[in-house]
Amino acid sequence: MLASAMTLAASNPVDHVVNQFPHGWGVVEIGGRQIQWWSAHVGNLLLSGLLTVLLLWWASTKIRTGPASEGSSRYVTRNPFAHMIEVICVYLRDTTARPLLEDRTDRFMPFLWTVFFFILINNLLGLVPITDTAHLIDKLTGTHLLSGVLGATATQNLFVTAALAIIAGLVINIAGIRELGIGGYLHHLTAGTPAYLWPLMVPIEILGTFIKPVALALRLFANMTAGHILVAVLFMFAVSGIGLLTKGGSGLVLGPVISVASIIAAVAIYFLELFVAFLQAFVFMFLTTVFISQLSHHDEHEHHGAHDHEHAHA
Repeated sequence: MLASAMTLAASNPVDHVVNQFPHGWGVVEIGGRQIQWWSAHVGNLLLSGLLTVLLLWWASTKIRTGPASEGSSRYVTRNPFAHMIEVICVYLRDTTARPLLEDRTDRFMPFLWTVFFFILINNLLGLVPITDTAHLIDKLTGTHLLSGVLGATATQNLFVTAALAIIAGLVINIAGIRELGIGGYLHHLTAGTPAYLWPLMVPIEILGTFIKPVALALRLFANMTAGHILVAVLFMFAVSGIGLLTKGGSGLVLGPVISVASIIAAVAIYFLELFVAFLQAFVFMFLTTVFISQLSHHDEHEHHGAHDHEHAHA
């Protein structure tokens, strides 16, 4: 019963990463077609958004400067967890973004911080066995109240990562137009090449404008999906090893070995998944920062300066 109630131990590991829908509701009929408006991905997406807002709002109350009557202690963060969030924010701003964005850093940091923490919380929620707990409760109670309501990792849904990438792409290009102007933005599409190369370079640069967000979406989607499938495969092996015990013979020896080895490997992969959750949130935020910085006067000057330096050296 436990194995059948847990998606991690399903006979098909892909079942763990397929979007699940609640039983008997969450459907609306439009134009004769039934459209599912709620799923486990939607549930986790909304939960992640709520947690992001509440967590960062709470952290801001602990990080902000207190009244002058507190003296120097008013600058001290009042909670260890909030202090960790502050350290992460300062690192992302001063070490990651400021060398690229320079005087525009403070303008873009609210967006970049939001992207980082929203993706991170989505990734971390996907490692919590919410789906399996919901299936187990429904199995024990004989109902379908919780299955499909929430629990699936939203960032392993290509539509979710695509939406995040579209938002990042709009910010990147709108920021570039505001920084360079329409003329400067169009000139950037020539990549500083001679006019006779423009018919080649302009289409390539236009394609690059769309390829960058696509790469952001696919990278996040692929990494989160692959990790979850790997964990599901290992748990499937663990349950299969337990099943060998009932067959007797060599299964009494192989079963425990397979189960123990699979569980140890799954725990190790879970720690790796924790690292990947932080890494992929950072990579998405960092590459967005890089793409924003590429559409700036500073980047144009560096490009032409390097081009002139090469000619002088030759």
